[in-house]
Amino acid sequence: MSEMDLQQLRYVVEVASTSSFTRAAERCFVTQSALSHQIAALEREIGQRLFLRSSRRVQLTEAGEAFLAQARISVVAADRAAEDAAAAGGEVVGTLRLGIIPTVTAVDVPEVLARFRAAHPAVRVELQGGNSDDLMSALRRGEIDVALLGLREGSTPSGVGSHVLSSDALVLVMTPSHRLAGRSSLVLADAAGETFADFPTGTSGREQSDVAFATAGVERDVAFEADSAALILGLVAAGLAITLLAPGVVSASSADLITANVDDGPRRIEYVARHDRAPRNVARAFLEHLGVSCED
Repeated sequence: MSEMDLQQLRYVVEVASTSSFTRAAERCFVTQSALSHQIAALEREIGQRLFLRSSRRVQLTEAGEAFLAQARISVVAADRAAEDAAAAGGEVVGTLRLGIIPTVTAVDVPEVLARFRAAHPAVRVELQGGNSDDLMSALRRGEIDVALLGLREGSTPSGVGSHVLSSDALVLVMTPSHRLAGRSSLVLADAAGETFADFPTGTSGREQSDVAFATAGVERDVAFEADSAALILGLVAAGLAITLLAPGVVSASSADLITANVDDGPRRIEYVARHDRAPRNVARAFLEHLGVSCED
């Protein structure tokens, strides 16, 4: 008879999620050696290697990919069973796995989490930063429960349930000494020939500006790419580039920068998204604190 247990399955899920035995052990509150021992024992039991290990990375094998899919189902089912039992007694328990883009402005995350924890003190929260595309993928895989996303106008979250939180026109950000400073309103053509800093190519954060410039028929030079709004604003503050960002992102920065409205510029829509199937009770409770129904 198999001696495989739920904790071993949880270890596999966490190693696959973090691509690291060290980080997985931290998230499971065990030593790395204990976690590695349990996974090695599981591999011996099923007669298959689940992970390829090297000094630089941890990668799932083909057998590991197949095993992971069912392991996730088992772990989620066990967690949901415990949460449903608690819910029957009127208590919300479990761990909320919340994904957040670094430029979220529609929600004051610390304030919402403070209210959420005050209402449900037994809940734990895991925060995961990332871009909207990665967070949507994590939602679809069941690795997180809820995500706060930002997408260009006309683009909606795919394969997940979602609710619009806000809509903002991006503003042009520059130093006070820039040639365009002092103008309250611009068009994209006014920035032709300027050097830009933006998010990496292919990300949703970058797409919103790329589409707007393409639609306007204006070429631009993106000489600097960064996956952090803080880094982008640092480049702008140093006089190396200008950028387009949501006004709330700029106002939260202490950098000496000014902004201008762009009449034909892009708009960003912020969403709260969840798995498109029935969310866990802990996710439902968090969405209620955002004023969002799971039926939306």
